[in-house]
Amino acid sequence: QVQLVESGGGLVQAGGSLRLSCAASGHTFSSYAMGWFRQAPGKEREFVAAISRAGDNTDYADSVKGRFTISRDNAKNTVYLQGNSLKTEDTAVYYCAANSRTYYYGPSTTAYDYWGQGTQVTVSS
Repeated sequence: QVQLVESGGGLVQAGGSLRLSCAASGHTFSSYAMGWFRQAPGKEREFVAAISRAGDNTDYADSVKGRFTISRDNAKNTVYLQGNSLKTEDTAVYYCAANSRTYYYGPSTTAYDYWGQGTQVTVSS
């Protein structure tokens, strides 16, 4: 079992920045590909970013490319999502997810077998 706990959400003005963290339990964090997803009210959950097990490869949704950065610290069992130049449309609950079964990192939600409880990000105009 893997437990994922997100933190760092909150209220930020448009144009501002926010850094989300996701701490994972267990001793095999470096064997998980990790992803960040988000869900706005009335919308389906959507892919934001993903990172490979070693952290040497990443993938981003077009809507956040150039503004968001995903990174990980395997020594701290933590994955991060740095969001800059935030827009009101970035408002959502942000979830981190772990893929413990394959090397896949990317937008497919079915590839991830563990999910956090989410953290709210609200961007005001």
